[in-house]
Amino acid sequence: MAYRLPPLAVLRAFEAAARHLSFKKAAEELHVTPAAVSQQIKGLESYLGVPLFRRLTRALELTDHALAMLPKVREGFDCLAAAVDTTRQQQSSNLTVTAPPSFATQWLISRLSRFTSVHPEVELRLSSGPDSVDRRGETALFDEALIDPRHDASVVAIRYGTGSYPGYSVERIFAPEYVAVCSPALLAGDSPLRAPADLRDHVLIHDETIGDETRQSLWSAWLQAAGLPDIDADRGPRFSNSVLALEAALAGQGVALVLKLLVAADVAAGRLAIPFDLALPSPYAYFLVTAEAVARRAPVAAFRRWLLAEAASV
Repeated sequence: MAYRLPPLAVLRAFEAAARHLSFKKAAEELHVTPAAVSQQIKGLESYLGVPLFRRLTRALELTDHALAMLPKVREGFDCLAAAVDTTRQQQSSNLTVTAPPSFATQWLISRLSRFTSVHPEVELRLSSGPDSVDRRGETALFDEALIDPRHDASVVAIRYGTGSYPGYSVERIFAPEYVAVCSPALLAGDSPLRAPADLRDHVLIHDETIGDETRQSLWSAWLQAAGLPDIDADRGPRFSNSVLALEAALAGQGVALVLKLLVAADVAAGRLAIPFDLALPSPYAYFLVTAEAVARRAPVAAFRRWLLAEAASV
């Protein structure tokens, strides 16, 4: 079958420019000049008969045509990279896993020894940062090695978000729920915490990482579900991530809403208490995100099977 395609270099220039939203950065990646990238893009637009970029004063924007085309172009490069990788038959045993800080510290690390004991041949590296959590209204950010499957090292991402990541293999790990937690010391004392209405006398700890899709705060949604819309849901200290919010709750500084699966160990050990039965479904879930080109690599496949089995046992 004869394929009517523009030159591969032109498609590479489009993919790089679309990913960076910059001809300059695309040129640096491809080791050509920005003018060369600009000419390649103009040639591609002429070939297609549609504009691909809106050239603003200091930025680029993708047109609807480019947004529709980009995932398929990236998928094509992923397939090409996979074919070359298969031919080379050189699959590195290195595996980098990126994950949200709270998920890594509260759930994943304590279980990793089970993976490494079964797969001692895999050289595992765990990386964690706030970019592993989707931000409302922002495009998901990924590790550069995950974006470019031509890297020899295998990289997978555990992401807390919507699950909408075009061009990648995406599998849901689990959908958690939020519960109120506090130090056991708050269950007694001058203002014992026994019923949701008792929250009027306690500090509300806020995790600013996400809210729900309507921009409603977590506490506001939880209090409405508890039938207590009259309690001020905005009072109390705010923390930039769930790790800090959890530390504040452990220190007895108030009541926090946290993902239940991340505090199971602390509750079992008596460091935290869940004073109420009410649980609030999370608007997001945890997903395993992998570039198609590396999905069949042995370290990636092994980690995927292990992770999904661990999640199923929760």
